[in-house]
Amino acid sequence: MDKLILSGGTPLCGEIEISGAKNAALPILCAALLTSEPLELSNLPRLKDVNTLFMLLEQMGVTQKAGEDARILDASGVNNPIAPYDLVKTMRASILVLGPLLARWGEAKVSLPGGCAIGARPVDQHIKGLQAMGAEISVEQGYIHARATRLKGARINTDMVTVTGTENLLMAATLAEGETIIENAAREPEVVDLANCLIAMGAQISGAGSDVIHVQGVEKLRSARHRVMPDRIETGTYLCAAAVTGGEVRLTRTSSASLDVVIDKLTEAGCEISILPDAIHLKAPRRLKSVSLRTAPYPAFPTDMQAQFMAINCVADGVATIRETIFENRFMHAVELQRLGADIHIDGNTAMVRGVPRLQGATVMATDLRASASLVIAGLVAEGKTTIERIYHLDRGYEHLDAKLAALGASVERAGCAHLVIPA
Repeated sequence: MDKLILSGGTPLCGEIEISGAKNAALPILCAALLTSEPLELSNLPRLKDVNTLFMLLEQMGVTQKAGEDARILDASGVNNPIAPYDLVKTMRASILVLGPLLARWGEAKVSLPGGCAIGARPVDQHIKGLQAMGAEISVEQGYIHARATRLKGARINTDMVTVTGTENLLMAATLAEGETIIENAAREPEVVDLANCLIAMGAQISGAGSDVIHVQGVEKLRSARHRVMPDRIETGTYLCAAAVTGGEVRLTRTSSASLDVVIDKLTEAGCEISILPDAIHLKAPRRLKSVSLRTAPYPAFPTDMQAQFMAINCVADGVATIRETIFENRFMHAVELQRLGADIHIDGNTAMVRGVPRLQGATVMATDLRASASLVIAGLVAEGKTTIERIYHLDRGYEHLDAKLAALGASVERAGCAHLVIPA
C-alpha cells in the first residue's frame, strides 16, 4: 500500500509553481464531447483523476495527441456513448459526460458515480434538469439511461446548489434548441472557467459566476484553445502548510482572485500575505492564532479547505469552531488528527478544536482527498515521523505533492509508488 512518510519540524521556505485546477479540468475535458472539431487544452494537471477521465473518453472513441504544452482532444469519432462502472466508480466527476453525450449524440448510458466517501452527493438534480430539457431518463441496474432527439431549452431551478449539476446542465444547454435558464446555479470559479471554454467554442452564455445562467443554444460548437485556471485548493493547501510550519513561501502561476476568504482567514491567523500579479507570498508567525469558520457555497469558505484549516487549528493558539454545512460526513480526518495528539471535539456538523503546543508523529490513514491534505499538513509540524497510508487519494488531486514539498525543504518520502504522468 502506498505511503507518505514525513519528518516534521522544518519550516517550509522557497518557491513552487501551482498546477492547473482539477475541478476545472475535469468538466472542460468532458466539453470536448460537444464538438466534432479539436479542442486544445493547456495547463492540465497530471493527476490520477485526469488520467481516469482520459481513459473514459478514449473508450468512447475520443482521440488525443500532444500539442505544444497542451493536449488536443478530438471527439469526431465517438462511437460508444457509455461510461462503464469500472471507470466511473473511483471518480464522481465522470457523471459530467452525461450532459455532453446527450446533447450531441442523443443518448448516453452512464454508471452512477463513486469518488470520495464524504457524504451523499446525489445526481438527482442532473436528471431533473435534463428531463426538463426533454430527455427521457431511467435508472436501471446502476446505470443512468438517457435519450433525446434534441434537447429543448428550459427554465431549470435546482433544489440545491450543485457544482457538477450546474456544469452538466450548462454543457447540455449549449446545443439545446432555444434558451435555457439555470437558476440557483453554482457560482464557483471552476464553473466560470468551463463557461469561458464553452464560449471560446462558440457557445452563447451569460451570467456564469452568478446564481442565474442564461444559455442560448447553437447548432454546433467549434474548435478552440483554452488554458485551465490555476488550482485554488492546491494554492490554499500550500499556504496552510507554510503557515503551520512557520515558513515563508512564494507560490507562482496562481491567482488570489478566488481565494479572498481563505487569505482573509490566514491573515486573521497572523500570516503576512502579499498579492502579486501571478503569485502569492506568505510569511508565517512563530505560532498561528486559531480561526473559526463555516463552510458554504462559493464565495463563502470552501468545504475543500475545511480539513486543512482544522489541521492548522490543531496547533494554533486558542480554540476554533468549525462548522461544515456542505457534506454531512466530512470530519473523518478528525479521528486521524487525534492520533497525532490533536484536541478535537465533534458534535454533529460542528468541530471544536483546541490548539495544543505540539503534535506527535504516528501512523494515520487517509479517508478522502482533502483529509489526506490535512494529515500532510499535520505531519509537517508533528514531532518525529508521521506515516500516511492510502495516499492514492492525494494523487487524485495534488500533482507531485511530495516533490513540491521537498522543494520547499520538507523531509518527505513516498514509499511504493512512482509519480503518475498523463500518457503521451
